[in-house]
Amino acid sequence: MKNRISIILGLAAVLATTSCSKDFLNQTDPNSQTVDSYFQTENDVLLAVNGIYQSLRNNNAIGEGSGLFSEERSDNTGRNDNQSNAGEPFQFGDFSLLPSNTNLKSHWVAMYQVISRANLVLSNIDRVSFAQEDTKKSYAAEAKFVRALIYFHMVRKWGDLPLVNKQLTLDEVRANTFRSKDTAIYTQIVNDLLDVVNSPLPDFQTGANIGRVSKAAGNALLGQVYLTMATTIDNGKRNDNLAKAKQYLTACYEMRKFGALKEVPYPDVFSVEKKGSCPELILQIVYKQGDATYSSSIAANNQAKGETINSQKAATGVGGNVTGDLVKEYEANDPRKDFSIKFAEASNVKDWFITKFRDASDAAGKSGYGGNDFILIRYADVILMLAEVNMYLGDNATAIQFLDMVRERAGVPAYATAMQDAAYSAKFPTLKLAILHERRVELAFENHRWFDLLRTFTTEELVTYFHAKNQADFGIAKLANFAAKDRYYPIPFDEYKLDPVKMYQNSGY
Repeated sequence: MKNRISIILGLAAVLATTSCSKDFLNQTDPNSQTVDSYFQTENDVLLAVNGIYQSLRNNNAIGEGSGLFSEERSDNTGRNDNQSNAGEPFQFGDFSLLPSNTNLKSHWVAMYQVISRANLVLSNIDRVSFAQEDTKKSYAAEAKFVRALIYFHMVRKWGDLPLVNKQLTLDEVRANTFRSKDTAIYTQIVNDLLDVVNSPLPDFQTGANIGRVSKAAGNALLGQVYLTMATTIDNGKRNDNLAKAKQYLTACYEMRKFGALKEVPYPDVFSVEKKGSCPELILQIVYKQGDATYSSSIAANNQAKGETINSQKAATGVGGNVTGDLVKEYEANDPRKDFSIKFAEASNVKDWFITKFRDASDAAGKSGYGGNDFILIRYADVILMLAEVNMYLGDNATAIQFLDMVRERAGVPAYATAMQDAAYSAKFPTLKLAILHERRVELAFENHRWFDLLRTFTTEELVTYFHAKNQADFGIAKLANFAAKDRYYPIPFDEYKLDPVKMYQNSGY
């Protein structure tokens, strides 16, 4: 029960930084003040909002190292070590996940800690007087966006969830320890994001505020939420949800600060030098190059032994393991392949590893203190979702126009031309599968693939999809393990045992 209380309350753990610049990554002692005495000034609220952003960086939440909970669950990445400490992480890609898995529990706890920080701000912001009402509304909108983002991640992974949208007292914790239906979770997400898109937030954040929420991010996420509801929730509102998905995705698209996507070179999207100026980026988690505490380690951690493309830090392991299934997905001469993955020749590797995230600069140094930001939303994602939603609405011509924007930037043939190629048309015989393919190779390792699969296939179709793949492309992870139960994660055992009736376990676990 003690753990559950800490997850829901969060309390003084939101205390954060000393300015509104990118120093919002720095933290003060989280236990130095109580909530009752803390919220006195506008700056107190700002610091608490900064604390929400800081909690996103946790790799057990949605930070740069959170691929275990998404990419490794999909068919993009994996691991060939199932021994000792690697045994529990291996369960995610082997579809042998147990409710007692400590990584699973850590993910659940970290996600609710983010929600707790947002709830704490929203429950106390009215206690503070603001010189400008728009400042207050903007801070509230930022907190609501992050709460919606985390609930969106969780509802797709677990389905029904405890829905907590306020700071709870100790006496209220037990009464709120129950799973609400996924439709209720989505209602909360939509309501939060509607407040974001109607807030005084700027269309985009610039300068020192890059990494904070904007209206463009709010519209993009709201569009994705409606698209997901249309394709995964049977509530009789499919067409209405598709129409709203198109509305908000289009609103985001029309805010862009570039003309055609091809104007933004693909490598620029991931360039450490251009992360503050690349117009394709909508929202990212900020990391500080050269800082031992707040730097990025994604480049160094993904580098295989004997390689130097990602980082000056010498690697000793296999790096970010890429499945043979993804390697074979790239079309001939697609430059995104050479940019995103590489084959390592070291005797203990002899496998593909991830090169999409790089910082081999002297500023990052031999310790690998990289400056990569982790991208949460960018325009290629929005454009491909517009292709998807138009396809579902029956407007294939418009869908193909959006699809071709991404293909043109990549330098691969337009869809109509590609369909004349026997290999392409055999692998992707429908526009739906062609869009799914494009999302896979464009957005690989950005933690979209698992959610894309859930949105594209019914549970039964997804089982068939995985079982049809070549086992040899997945190493020792067993595709045959994939079953209907794997549509959702199990509820962590420690949460389930709090109330086995109200915290009921997902089917199959």
